[in-house]
Amino acid sequence: MDSHHGRIATKRRQNLTGWLMSSPALLLLLLFLVIPIGMTFALSFTNARLISPNPPRFVALDNFIRAFTDDPTFVRSLINTALFTLVVVPVQSGIALCLALLVNEKVKGVTVFRTIIFMPVVTSMVVVSILWSFFYEENGLINSTFNTLTGGAWTAIAWLQNPGTALPAIIVLSIWQAVGLHMIIWLSGLQMIDPNLYEAASLDGVNGWQRFRYITWPSLRPTMVFILVTITIAAFGLFVQVDVMTHGGPQDATSTLVYHAVRKGYREQEMGYGAAISLLFFILVLMISLIQRYLTREKD
Repeated sequence: MDSHHGRIATKRRQNLTGWLMSSPALLLLLLFLVIPIGMTFALSFTNARLISPNPPRFVALDNFIRAFTDDPTFVRSLINTALFTLVVVPVQSGIALCLALLVNEKVKGVTVFRTIIFMPVVTSMVVVSILWSFFYEENGLINSTFNTLTGGAWTAIAWLQNPGTALPAIIVLSIWQAVGLHMIIWLSGLQMIDPNLYEAASLDGVNGWQRFRYITWPSLRPTMVFILVTITIAAFGLFVQVDVMTHGGPQDATSTLVYHAVRKGYREQEMGYGAAISLLFFILVLMISLIQRYLTREKD
């Protein structure tokens, strides 16, 4: 009996120690995740303004109805966000995988190459966006390069001032900036593959494509799932590049859901409506993530 009570007391002490050790993280999650989500949910059903002498008034679903029926910028932001995600997710993950396969080869100078590719990742996105803004000007580096390659036949484009080129310009910048991070993640997955599998394949006369298809790619499945989910969430959260480079223009060509929510909630002080857009964004990202997890699940 004493031994039984001793085990219970030990278990309780271990549980208490565990809660005490995790309490700082739980407190941070409560302050910066749970409470903000709860406040966003509550505000989205009101007409709250950032600075107003009148108390918030409950408006039910008016904010959500307004988003889809009386706010063309929201619809355009939703389309822009979807286009950005549909391009960035496959292109960035594909380029990162190709780079990881190159870096994984034991060749001279691969460490320098890996460092160069990864450098944009550790550079502030604000700094990167400002630099690329200069590159995209009419007399910037990109137009000058194309002009040189075409022997002077290139017509300069103001990339960020043209509704047809502004979003593609941001897409190119975003892929370039983040591809190094996902290259490292792919590389970690490649290095976890058992070398004996490749040796056995070589003895069987398997060529390079067959080796990738039947050994490398199936072994990278967990890494692929992680990369797809992280790139998708990051793509849906596009904000900094738009805020620094185009402010959502021209003609809402680069406005995104996050940028529109911030613009409405803080710059135009419509906190209730901004919260509603944020809640719609949260539901959309959650749905897409769940669908991805379902489609990429392990088949029994």
